[in-house]
Amino acid sequence: MPDSQPQPGPPHGATANATALLLRGARLTDGRVVDVRLSGGRIEAVGTAGSLAAPGACVDLDGHLLLPAPAEPHAHGDTALSAVAPDRPVSYDPDDVQRRATEAALLQVGHGATTLRTHVRIGDAQELEPMAAVLRARRSLRGLGDLSVVAVPRLLTGVAGADGLAMLRDAVKMGAGVVGGCPDLDPDPAGYTEAVLTVAAEHGCPVDLHTDGGDPARLARLATMAGGLRPGVAIGPCAGLSRLAADVAGRAADGLAAAGVTVVCLPQGGCGGARERGVAPVRLLRAAGVRVAAGSGAVRDVANPVGRGDPLEAAYLLASQGGLRAAEAYGTVSTAAREVMGLPEVRVEAGFPAELLAVRGDRLEGVLSLAYSRIVIHRGRVVARTNAVREYRDSAVAVAPDLPRQGRQGRPEGGP
Repeated sequence: MPDSQPQPGPPHGATANATALLLRGARLTDGRVVDVRLSGGRIEAVGTAGSLAAPGACVDLDGHLLLPAPAEPHAHGDTALSAVAPDRPVSYDPDDVQRRATEAALLQVGHGATTLRTHVRIGDAQELEPMAAVLRARRSLRGLGDLSVVAVPRLLTGVAGADGLAMLRDAVKMGAGVVGGCPDLDPDPAGYTEAVLTVAAEHGCPVDLHTDGGDPARLARLATMAGGLRPGVAIGPCAGLSRLAADVAGRAADGLAAAGVTVVCLPQGGCGGARERGVAPVRLLRAAGVRVAAGSGAVRDVANPVGRGDPLEAAYLLASQGGLRAAEAYGTVSTAAREVMGLPEVRVEAGFPAELLAVRGDRLEGVLSLAYSRIVIHRGRVVARTNAVREYRDSAVAVAPDLPRQGRQGRPEGGP
């Protein structure tokens, strides 16, 4: 079951032109420059530049690289943007949670992530109030981006765990589309994982668990329990795998691959559900056949006060420090992230969903290096635009005719 259900198409009898948008002169990663026509939330046609008519609005993408939009598989909307006053405890007032979750989601949509999965703590004194607040934020974001919610109970075993288990089931009934949690923090990690998997099987939900991954025996038990569960199991950030001996980590990776478990790493920093910092051994996991996606984790909360929530930064870090090629790194925040969230594949080809990101640049390497100006397209509509212009004081160097220059340009049609 995907995190976000597809929305219905245009009403019966609506004309295709009412939802049509032409993207003119976009460069693709294979070097072609094309026109792309969108209609009804999908890519209707792709042709050579200048070959497609514009029955509706038009956006000039000259100088932009057009990519499948990234997705965000691991956010924390309930605590996001709460590090502004580190000397005060985080407010879980429902209005504060809703405001922070909304603002953080808008920030990430602006970066290009048109679909987000956010973990929300339930239990403790607040019980289900943060969950209800994030669900209200989800409704307010409709049309700009899709937000799915992971319910994260504190304890699920023993006497104290009975309330957490009941609350987890209530959270799913409220609208949480994914069940998760932090088994490492429960006195009985295996029992916690078993309880989560049971609730997921009851409701047909995906599973997304926080774990450090530093205990190979615990990982092996998790893989054994999770193997074959549909619609799927994700774990992260698994930084502890990097601290294991290579042969031990390799065997753990083999077990995860055999069980079909996805690892969601956090290259930009940790999150409140992770006790140790670091990044999972992405190349080792990929070599073993494990699907690896990359998420943002904390966005300016106490776990990472400078977290940006930018999927292109996550890809940049995996390329610059993790040893992945640019296309592989971008795949962790786009193709793999969408797969772990149960979303359909996106390609810049006719028939695929119109979930796209245009970034100023002509090669993926340059885009990951200097991803300043962006145009975000969700369900076939421009929903966010970031324009960055660098200006220099007049000098002999700045006016040299053979140097690239940036200047202010007119706003293309079809903006948000």
